[in-house]
Amino acid sequence: MSSTPANGSARSQRLPRSARRAQLLEAAQATFAAVGYHAAAMDDIADRAGVSKPVLYQHFPGKLDLYLALLDQHCSTLESLVGDALRTPAEAKARVFATVQAYFDFVAREDAAFRMVFESDLTSEPQVRNRLDAVTDVCAETIAAAIVEDTGGGLDEDQALLMAVALAGVAQVSARQWLAQGATVPKDEAARLVGQLAWRGVTGFPVRVEADPVSRPAGARDTTPG
Repeated sequence: MSSTPANGSARSQRLPRSARRAQLLEAAQATFAAVGYHAAAMDDIADRAGVSKPVLYQHFPGKLDLYLALLDQHCSTLESLVGDALRTPAEAKARVFATVQAYFDFVAREDAAFRMVFESDLTSEPQVRNRLDAVTDVCAETIAAAIVEDTGGGLDEDQALLMAVALAGVAQVSARQWLAQGATVPKDEAARLVGQLAWRGVTGFPVRVEADPVSRPAGARDTTPG
């Protein structure tokens, strides 16, 4: 008689290491999202993944290792979303709107990844704090570089960085509030509303326009309506 369990449970299945790791991370994400880091137990994660605890420990020595692996994954996703929004060749206004949209898209992900990045209950852990600070810095610096470019040097790097942090903060706080309200406003419409607010603020500064630079005096302010 075969010793393989008749129900074909996940505990009996052999998966490639990369597939098993992905399975464990998915189970850990669901557990952390449901109960938070401190209340989550390795037993719960193993059960949710359908593996034994020794199998879980073969891939991740401890709960913090699981958390950090997920955090790295989510931070990289946010960095990519913001970077892609700003790398798209477009006028300044479109890039502001795309940046806001990136935060709404991140918050709207079904796995609730944003909670680990924006609402972590483990910020007292140095490794977590360092990674959260890093993703904030990367996103802000990416946005700031675009602001310097789009203002044609009208703002220096420090000024642009301050504006970038403000724009990112407005975008992520608004996106989280939108979700907390039950996403009653369609996501793209909500992002557009916040983007319009951000753009009206940006237009208080000289903004590069797609036109012949000699068509207006050097240093003149772009007064194109928002």
